[in-house]
Amino acid sequence: MAELVTDEFAESLVSTCRVTVGDSLRSVVYFTPDDFELLYVRSDLYEGDEDALRRAKSTFVENERVGFEDKETYNRLATEPDLEPDVGEYEFTIRVFSAGFISRVIVDDHGVIVTSDGIEMDPFEDMAVAIRKMLADPDA
Repeated sequence: MAELVTDEFAESLVSTCRVTVGDSLRSVVYFTPDDFELLYVRSDLYEGDEDALRRAKSTFVENERVGFEDKETYNRLATEPDLEPDVGEYEFTIRVFSAGFISRVIVDDHGVIVTSDGIEMDPFEDMAVAIRKMLADPDA
């Protein structure tokens, strides 16, 4: 499989997630409408089973790809005031589960999925803002 992002960009994304989410970080996955790349997986997960890891992350990615269409719908809400006044542009999505979170950030035709143990919500907003900036200009 071809690399979707440079090593430097991958390291920057993972570093941003580690700084904002800390030791609760489980995984970081870069994805497009057609492919995905695992950038980070915490060492205590999946017991080294690469097949199980890829299956699990593939399932997350397939589910979160709906965000490419959702983002357009939400952004339309921000530009058509008759639909929903003052909602603003789509920024990120957090799915909350009993034992953790899945966060998705999409810019244009690429995005990042971050999974973590349960933590306070503020770090997710900080992380999403940083990732949006990085996805908007990966060469910066």
